[in-house]
Amino acid sequence: MATTKWFFEPGHTSAEFRARHMMVTYVRGHLKNVRGSLEVDPDHPEQARVEATIDAAEVYTGQPQRDDHLRSPDFFDVEHHPTWTFAGRGVRQLSATEFSLAGDLTVRGVTRPVTFDVTYLGQWDTPWWEDGRDLGPRQRAGFSAATRINRHDFNVSWNDVVDRGGVVVSDMIDVVVDVEAVREASGPAA
Repeated sequence: MATTKWFFEPGHTSAEFRARHMMVTYVRGHLKNVRGSLEVDPDHPEQARVEATIDAAEVYTGQPQRDDHLRSPDFFDVEHHPTWTFAGRGVRQLSATEFSLAGDLTVRGVTRPVTFDVTYLGQWDTPWWEDGRDLGPRQRAGFSAATRINRHDFNVSWNDVVDRGGVVVSDMIDVVVDVEAVREASGPAA
C-alpha cells in the first residue's frame, strides 16, 4: 500500500491536560483548536509522520480567572508563545491497536522529547459536506494519545505553597489528545 495522508479535523480533535490542585483533586484544561496531519503507510506504521499545532490562547478550564492566569507569563505566556507544537519522529507498534509515538513537544518556546501512548480507535467511511453538498464518502480514523510531562521541563514553573508544605499545582501533568483524522481526497472525483 502507498502512504496515505490525513488531516486532523479541528471540530472533532481536542487536547486536555490534567494537574493536581491544592494536593486534593485534579483540574482539567481543554484546548480545542488543534490542527495537524498524519502520513502513514499501513504496511510500515513505524515510518509514520505526525505533526500537530495547538492554540494555547484558547485554554478553557471553566473558571475565567484561572484561564487568564494560565494565559499569563506565570504559565503559558501566550502573548509570546501562542501555540504548542508536536512533531512525531518514531512509531513503535505494540499491538493491533496500541502504538508508542516519540517526538518533540514545544511548549512556551521550549522543545523536549516526549512519548505518547496511542490507541487506534478504528476508521469509517462517512459523509463529507461542503457548501451544502455531500461530497463523500470520506474515510475518518480515530486516535487517543496520552503522555505525562513535568511542566518545569517547559519553563511552566509558577507555584505557591499551601498548608503543611503542599503546593497549588503539581509538577507532573497528564496530557491527552483525541484525534479525528480525515483522509485527504485524491483524484479528480474527490
